[in-house]
This record gives sequence, C-alpha cells and structure tokens, in this order.
Amino acid sequence: MPDSLILASDKFIAPWQTFKFHVAFVREPIAARGGGSGASGDEALCEGGFSDVSGLEASMEAKAIKEGGANYGAHQRAGQVTFATVILKRGMSSSRDLWGWWALFAGAGNPGGGSGAATRTNGAFAHRLTVRITLMNAAAQAQLVWRLERAMPVKFKAADFNARATEVGIEELHLVHEGLFVEMPQAAAGNAAPAATGAAR
Repeated sequence: MPDSLILASDKFIAPWQTFKFHVAFVREPIAARGGGSGASGDEALCEGGFSDVSGLEASMEAKAIKEGGANYGAHQRAGQVTFATVILKRGMSSSRDLWGWWALFAGAGNPGGGSGAATRTNGAFAHRLTVRITLMNAAAQAQLVWRLERAMPVKFKAADFNARATEVGIEELHLVHEGLFVEMPQAAAGNAAPAATGAAR
C-alpha cells in the first residue's frame, strides 16, 4: 500500500455529530461591531431548548471581468458577501421571550400588556444581539462556535394548531445578521450563561 494512503488513514478525523448544541444571546454594543463581549450581561431570552438551527450560510457573488483577447474564460474577482437567514426552532411553551425580542423591533409593544394602541412603540431598532451557536460532543464539551454579529429578528412564526395532531407545537424565529464568524470554544466559554442558552432535546 502506498505511504500516502497509510498517512491519510492515520490522519482520519471522525466528523462531528450535530444533535447537541447551545444557543446564547449577548447584547451587542450600540454603533459598534464588537462581537458582543458580554460586558453588558447576557440576555435571558431562551428559557426553553432549541430543536433546530439552520441557515449558517455565507455566499460571495463573484465579479467576472472580461479581458479583450483572453477568450478562454473571464477573470474572477471577489464580490459582496451575503448571509442566509438563520432560523431557530423550539417547542412552544408559556415563555414569550422570543416574541418579546421580535416585538421590540416590530413595534408590537409589551408582550405582557394589552393589544391596544397604548402598548405599541415605533420599534427598538438598536436592540441588536450577538448570537453564539456552540456545537458540543456527547460529553458536553464545546467543539466549535459560530458567531452571528448584530442579529435582528425579521420573522416570528407560531405553532400551527390542529385538533387531530399529536406532535409538539414548534415556533420559529428568523434572524438576519451582519457577520458570520468562527470562534475557538475557549474564547466564547465566558460568554455563555445557563439562563441564556438553549440545547437540543
């Protein structure tokens, strides 16, 4: 057997499983891209665990530059980077924390108050949060941390009601953000608080 194949086998790294993770929210410094140092305290947004996190995606629109005489393809240059909408899903419960954050932006007023015009506001557009999604192994050790900077809720979806259904109701919160980054687990270890985390059940 060639040596290169032996070395490749010796260096095999088992892929991670994605069924165990934590989601933490940290208040974002106003008018700054600081990544949420946690100095202002963690936001106790999530009292229940999340069952699904999707949309950790970034794509770049390449710019094609055509050169006269260079007929075998165009030159490709880096363009604008865009990020997908991140979707958080969890079982519906009496906790209205996700709705409360959405209501701050949408101007839906106090989630615990009435439905009249007196409870409505114009939206707290500066209330951005840094979101950290930590992938963990079976021993609850952090393996990888994804950081979303200046996250803003853009859609809230309540569970569908069906008198014949038996499954748990799932509610969703859709987030847009201004940056997707990877952190070492040690760098985010001091920013995750049990009150502000969610874990897959």
